[in-house]
Amino acid sequence: MSDTKNDRLVHLVLDKGYVQEVDLLGNDSRAVEAARVSYQQGLKSVDRDRSLIDFLVENGHESPFEHIVFTFRIKAPLFVARQWFRHRIGSFNEISARYSEMSEEFYIPQTSRSQDAVNRQASVVEDAPEKDRLLREVVAEHSRQTYERYRELLSSGVARELARIVLPLNLYTLWYWTVNARSLMNFLSLRADEHAQWEIQQYALAVGAIFKERCPWTFTAYMKYKYAGRLLELLQRECD
Repeated sequence: MSDTKNDRLVHLVLDKGYVQEVDLLGNDSRAVEAARVSYQQGLKSVDRDRSLIDFLVENGHESPFEHIVFTFRIKAPLFVARQWFRHRIGSFNEISARYSEMSEEFYIPQTSRSQDAVNRQASVVEDAPEKDRLLREVVAEHSRQTYERYRELLSSGVARELARIVLPLNLYTLWYWTVNARSLMNFLSLRADEHAQWEIQQYALAVGAIFKERCPWTFTAYMKYKYAGRLLELLQRECD
């Protein structure tokens, strides 16, 4: 689900999360201008500019896309954040549980997945209503209990930096992510992929939707020449 706020795009993700566009420096035209500065040239016609975008992506001339810079505000479970922060070419600032009391907001998955018997990093969706119910109940109850213990420690005077260690990985956190379009495309290649964990796939789809909206030429060229997955294909069809 998406929305707009002050002309900025917002995509709701999971049960309580979101990806919100905060700022954008540049667009498709900025990459064209950056590429043509070598010849002391700038924008030309729509067809020629778009063809240049295709040429740059197809041939791996990616530095011009570093001049397109997004800033996002993201709310996601801690385990998603820890995967996300592995993408080092970008800037992150996250809420600190040392300085702030964390809200009682936890991700409660609605369906379970089983461990893949072959791929240790993968999981498999199955039709198992009882397992789904057990997962929801256990996670919800554990989240409630751990938050009660957290509040108990805070009320007794334990410092926030110690009290936080009882909180589980499904706690929602909040951060700002500033990233150029070149690194954003690398993020999508790895996370909008069937091999990534399902939860971060959903966030990657939200990022991809904003990228497609703001840089449609670059997005289309990326899909044509670089993207090897299937999850973003619906966005590509919307772009055509």
